[in-house]
Order: sequence, then C-alpha cells, then structure tokens
Amino acid sequence: MSGIVALTVLDRETLLELAEGELAAAGERAGVVFPEFFRGESWLWTLHSARMHDYPASVGWLSRVVTLRQTGEVVGHSGFHFNPDASGMVEIGYTIVPERRGRGLARETVGELLSFAAAQPTVQLMRASVSPDNAASLAIVQGWGFVQVGEEWDPEDGLELVFERRADAPLNL
Repeated sequence: MSGIVALTVLDRETLLELAEGELAAAGERAGVVFPEFFRGESWLWTLHSARMHDYPASVGWLSRVVTLRQTGEVVGHSGFHFNPDASGMVEIGYTIVPERRGRGLARETVGELLSFAAAQPTVQLMRASVSPDNAASLAIVQGWGFVQVGEEWDPEDGLELVFERRADAPLNL
C-alpha cells in the first residue's frame, strides 16, 4: 500500500456527538474536521456507540475515520461490523465521501483494514458484503482476493453478495 490514507479509531463519545449531528464537537474530540456527509450517517454512529457500550471489546474494531495522510482531510469512514466472532471472522465496512470517490481511496482503505485484521491473532477470516450493483466495491474486494461465497438479504440494503478471504492470504494488489 502506498500509505495515502490513515485510519484512526473513533471512541464512543465521538460517535455519540456524531449521532447528535455535533460535527464540530466530534471533530474537536477526534482532532479532525468532519464533513457534512457524516451528519447523514447518524444511524451508524448510533449503532456503533450502542455496541461499544454493550461490548467494550468492540471499541477498537467498529469505527474509524479515514483521512488523507498528507493533509489530514477526512475522506470517509471505515471499520468492522463487530469484533471477531467465535470462529475468528470479521466483516469490513467502508465509505468514501461522494466528492472523493473514484481516486483509489476505498481500495487503500480496505487494504489498511485487511492489514490491521491480518495482524490480529484472533482473526481467521475476513468478509465483505457488497450490493451486486456496486461495481466499484465489487472490483475492490475482488482485487484484494475476496471470493464470493454466497448472497444474503439485508433488510436495509437489499440483496448483497457475500465475499470472504482468509486472514493469512497475501495482501497483494
């Protein structure tokens, strides 16, 4: 990876401020300037802050802000749906703000997530669920060596294709 992006874990207090739409306060706490796009993600901040409260071990896994290394500009968010399950599986999630898409930032973000997860001894398998209409994300996960293993119905997102890769597979793009 070329190191274009940095991923920084967000704590529960920051997520609570984001969920309330308090971008300035959350940004001050996190040391970044959150774009307006983050206001529309309040459902995610609410979900993750509740998970962090109920499962403190999930704090380092759930939410990360994606910034450009050179400028510190916030260009997205990422993380895992939860900490590793009993079988050692984690599922990745990532979003790049619309005005910064198409520049390889999501590919870099996924690489950073995979590197982090692969370094954790409890992680054996990594998963990604992608809409069949999302050509960009399909290319990203397949480019990182994910293989489709099935499909599922998400009540909010509809049909999703399920991809997996072993944690010990090489991280070559």
